[in-house]
Amino acid sequence: MEPVRAPALDLVFMALADPTRRAILAMLLEDDMAVTDVAEPFEMSLAAISKHLGILAAAGLISQEKRGRVKWCKLEPDSLREASIWMQAFGQFEAVHLEAFERFLVQELQEWSTET
Repeated sequence: MEPVRAPALDLVFMALADPTRRAILAMLLEDDMAVTDVAEPFEMSLAAISKHLGILAAAGLISQEKRGRVKWCKLEPDSLREASIWMQAFGQFEAVHLEAFERFLVQELQEWSTET
């Protein structure tokens, strides 16, 4: 049986898979931030940070707007709702079973990548 694929959900999990993007989301929990402020704590170029921000925006996790000459980033927490609902289905498992869940996700991603 072929699993149902939700493109928006796939984009959210792909965006969350990267530790830099998760750190950016954590920073944006506090308040909206200018792109240069987002980039400040990371040891990478502004262009690299912009790519990460583009992935987060494509997944709907953040929005960006220009205010004067400065581009601002804002967290869009509602975009995590679908992912949260999906993950709640696995809430029945104890924490020790998270390794099995991780193996399941890796297998799903491998199958998905061979299909595309």
